[in-house]
Amino acid sequence: MSNKLQPYRTPEGEALTSLILNLFRVTSLMLTAGDRLVENLGLTSARWQVLGTIVAADRPQPVSWLARDMGVNRQNVQRIVNDLVKEGFVTMASNPHHRRAQLVTLTDKGELAYDDAMKLQLPWINKLSDGLKLKDIESTHNVLVALRQKLEGTDASDGEV
Repeated sequence: MSNKLQPYRTPEGEALTSLILNLFRVTSLMLTAGDRLVENLGLTSARWQVLGTIVAADRPQPVSWLARDMGVNRQNVQRIVNDLVKEGFVTMASNPHHRRAQLVTLTDKGELAYDDAMKLQLPWINKLSDGLKLKDIESTHNVLVALRQKLEGTDASDGEV
């Protein structure tokens, strides 16, 4: 079979493919580590992420807005929010702008759990970052932001970027 007929990756495409494959593995490891870090608080990485998104918002938001801010689908966030409501970490409040899209708000229990999670995260992230160069972390961050922006501006199914 002739190599001329086969599509090929540019050197940048090869490097990015390798980076993406490593990102998949790191994501899995990060979620597992996060689950272990906060399990005694009644949280998972996913619950912690939802709580963090609520905290980061300047006001209570409906589930669909939280999902948008997280870059994930609404159904998954709704399932997690339902679990958080059952466990007493969040409550649902009426939304004056939309009768059906209730607003998600932290309870005192949710705020305490989030604060406790962040206290656990501090020494963990400092140890994890030990030996890494700030310049390298910032460079990687810049690449990931650029990739996210490219992907948010395209439809991956059409093969166009």
